[in-house]
Amino acid sequence: MTAPVATAAPPPSAASGSLLSKLEIDVRMLGMLAALAVIWIGFDLLSGGVFLTPRNLWNLSVQTASVAIMATGMVLVIVTRNIDLSVGAILGVTGMIIGVAQVQWLPAYLGLEHPLTAPVAVLLAMIVGAAIGLFQGWLIAYLGIPSFIVTLGGLLVWRGAAWWVTTGQTVAPMDTRFKAFGGGFEGALGATATWVIAAVACGLIVVALGFARRRRLRFGFPVRPGWADAVIAAVACGAVLAAAAIANAYPLPAGSARRWAEANGIAWPEGGLFIPHGIALPVLIAVLVGLVMTFIATRRRFGRYVFAIGGNPEAAELSGINTRWTLMKVFGLMGLLCGISACISTARLNAATNAAGTLDELYVIASAVIGGTSLAGGVGTIAGAMLGALVMQSLQSGMVLLGVDTPLQNIVVGAVLVLAVWVDSLYRRRIK
Repeated sequence: MTAPVATAAPPPSAASGSLLSKLEIDVRMLGMLAALAVIWIGFDLLSGGVFLTPRNLWNLSVQTASVAIMATGMVLVIVTRNIDLSVGAILGVTGMIIGVAQVQWLPAYLGLEHPLTAPVAVLLAMIVGAAIGLFQGWLIAYLGIPSFIVTLGGLLVWRGAAWWVTTGQTVAPMDTRFKAFGGGFEGALGATATWVIAAVACGLIVVALGFARRRRLRFGFPVRPGWADAVIAAVACGAVLAAAAIANAYPLPAGSARRWAEANGIAWPEGGLFIPHGIALPVLIAVLVGLVMTFIATRRRFGRYVFAIGGNPEAAELSGINTRWTLMKVFGLMGLLCGISACISTARLNAATNAAGTLDELYVIASAVIGGTSLAGGVGTIAGAMLGALVMQSLQSGMVLLGVDTPLQNIVVGAVLVLAVWVDSLYRRRIK
């Protein structure tokens, strides 16, 4: 008798199961998208069709950028079973420092409106933010002080330091090139650049899906059916193109458009010109930060260490991970992201104010938690946090549009945060 010839089994696939399992869609992410749709439609009906206009959606995207950037770092902080209550204060003191640098320090050496002023200010913001984050991380990781206490103290210390830099005075105006980081006329990329970026993004989506499928096949992991990848690519590319179309549907104000036409030697016609804003620079920065943070969290050793620490700190340390140094780097990265957000916030206001970043810690933590980051640690996604930031900013923007008082806005935001934590606890209990 001869032994039967063993044949290689085909790689497992997701051909069986529900539609969601075939598409490998996170149910919580789908729920957030549904909630966002309900919020947008509800506010649009209540505002008489004002909320879902290109102008409001463009402004909403710019307003979300700063919080979304910090929320990507907060995911890693919470994943390690810690918290950072000082992000708003770090933004405030960093913004005040770069404001003074542009108005007083750099002009003394470089002169006014020097091409290097904006890059130096951005680099300074990142260095200051990272230094503050590393210092707080050192206190937490090496001295064993709870992160709640360290960052609560940091909230008070850095908020006071922001006042101390200029004794509470507002510093303005910022460098003209630096103002582009805040969006507006200076930070609008225009129609052509927006369509080019959208086309590149669609191409990268298709390539990323192809590489992911190829990698799974190589290692024998389950793969989605081909039609499922095609559906995901079509939906993702459709969303990108729709966002580009909305950004290009919002024209520059007549005064700004006239100045742009005069600067470029274009005759101003009798009926005016329709010059699209296009995507805003802070939104592009937020998207790039999200992609980089996703890559760090999912594809780099540092990201795996972070999730290992959040899953089981004792096991992570016994396995050889330098948990203290990793934790210190997490808070340093959080501070660096606060520095980037400080550039966007300061450029938007065209001024450095002592009140910048007030209550931002609430919105950042709420964005991460609403986006699926578990306060118990070990679970969280960057994309979910950025979507959570959009949900939070949509709530605030809609309430401002309806004329809701600020105290009531804070009540709603606090209630949403508590609700999100409750839903997270129910979800975790159901999984167990």
